[in-house]
Amino acid sequence: MRPPYLLLDIDGVLIPFPDVDGNTPPTHARHDVVPAGRSADNPVTVWLDPDHGRLLMDVIRTGLVTPVWCTSWRQDATTLIGPLLGLPTLSYVDLPRPQITTSHPNGYLWKRDHVDAWLGDAPAVWIDDDFTGLDRGWAAKRTNRGAATLLIQPDPCAGLQAEHLAEAREWAARLLAARSVAPLLRTKPRQPEANPHRGVQLP
Repeated sequence: MRPPYLLLDIDGVLIPFPDVDGNTPPTHARHDVVPAGRSADNPVTVWLDPDHGRLLMDVIRTGLVTPVWCTSWRQDATTLIGPLLGLPTLSYVDLPRPQITTSHPNGYLWKRDHVDAWLGDAPAVWIDDDFTGLDRGWAAKRTNRGAATLLIQPDPCAGLQAEHLAEAREWAARLLAARSVAPLLRTKPRQPEANPHRGVQLP
């Protein structure tokens, strides 16, 4: 039984956006990285919290989830961002590069249709900072048809918090426990029917 996927965004989750004063959380350290297609003299500056690596590994080691990058960083997530946090090589959803000017060109997160196709009927907890009400409705519909889906939405200026991962871990544990019990309920032996003659003295 495959554990549910843990879909993990980066921008606004692991890399917080500056607040109105242009500040990032003091917990985050600066790194210069060179994504695919850029030259070494044109790096991208990112801010990462080293404690996120430990928190994520605590969840990954439980085996309750299957972690997958779901970010516009694509393969760079596993080659650039993951190693800075001490994470192992993770799979990633190979998202396209749409020509859009908003994250919600159709009123919902642009990644959603691609994620929906990628997941199929697999359960998932998805951590992203950019969901809308339409995305939450989509998650509810998937859950109702048997593909349990949890959306967790951090504040993009604060990023991922320990309680977000605790919520994902507890949700996955409940889901796996329910899936383990269901087959037992289906195969529970039938109780023998009452014998109407039991206890009756026959002539």
